[in-house]
Formats: sequence, structure tokens, C-alpha cells
Amino acid sequence: MVSSSALATAAGVKPSQLRRDLAYFGTFGTRGRGYPVQALRMAIHEGLGRAKLQPVIMVGAGNLGRALLRYDGFRKEGYDILAAFDSAPDKLTDKSIPVPLHPSDSIASFVKTNNVRMAILCVPAEFAQQAVNDLVEAGIQGVLNFSPAVLQVPADVTVNNVDLALELENLSYFVRK
Repeated sequence: MVSSSALATAAGVKPSQLRRDLAYFGTFGTRGRGYPVQALRMAIHEGLGRAKLQPVIMVGAGNLGRALLRYDGFRKEGYDILAAFDSAPDKLTDKSIPVPLHPSDSIASFVKTNNVRMAILCVPAEFAQQAVNDLVEAGIQGVLNFSPAVLQVPADVTVNNVDLALELENLSYFVRK
């Protein structure tokens, strides 16, 4: 068991706020005793969609895409990259890619069959908008965009941009000679 006071102290919030927040996940605490740790853990995991691995696809199996496919952090955080897609036929026989690799024109059927809602985009800037259009049409609702392009998507689709050069520029601000 863990008390709301102990959790609130660890989180840096007031116990009353913590109890209100936890109420969104259900009622499983006991007044005066606290919360069963395992039940609390499972409720939070389920509430955050982390009780099971979330399916994700990768679009673009070039150098960056292949490097990201080998990154173990996605799975540790609850994301399962089911497959990668690329338009270059020569990449489709690359045995170094740790997930099934499919041609780009099969994205729609794969997304529907596997109930995928998120994608990682690693294509050159000139192909990024068409790729995201295809993803949106297939039913993708969230895109982690590594392409150096500003993407236009409908309001119900979320795009998180990762610009590595911008991140390095931000870092350089703090590293001065």
C-alpha cells in the first residue's frame, strides 16, 4: 500500500490534487489506508495506454530509419515497431533491418489490418508531404516526423517534429567558448 501523501510528496503536488488526478483512472484506493501499489500501477498503465505495446510503423528505411529500428528504447517505453516501409526496391531485400520491410504502396492495408495509429517518418524532405498524406489517408493519427519538412495535416492528426540540427543548435547555446 502507498498513501496519497507519500505519492504527492514524490510528485511535488498536494495530496488532494493527486487524489483528484488518480480518480480519473478509477476508484481503487481506501480512505485512511492508501492505494494498493500493484492495482495503482496497472490502472495508470491502462489509463496511459501502456498496458500493452502500442503498434507503430516506420516509413523510410534509409540510414536514420534503420538506426531508429535498432533502438531498444521504443519497446521499453511501450511502443512496438511492427514494420518498416520504403519506396526503394533495393532496400526491400536488406537483411539488416530487424522488422519486416514492405513497399510503401502497402501501407494502407497494413495499417488497417494491424490497427496501427502511429508512424515514424524518416524520408527526405521532398517526399515527406506525400508520405504523410498517404499515412493520414490510411488512418494514421500521430506522426513522429524526423523529415526536415513542415507537414500539413488535418486538425485531428498530431505531428511531433524532431529536428536534429535544431537540437544541436539549442545545445550549442549552452556550450560557449
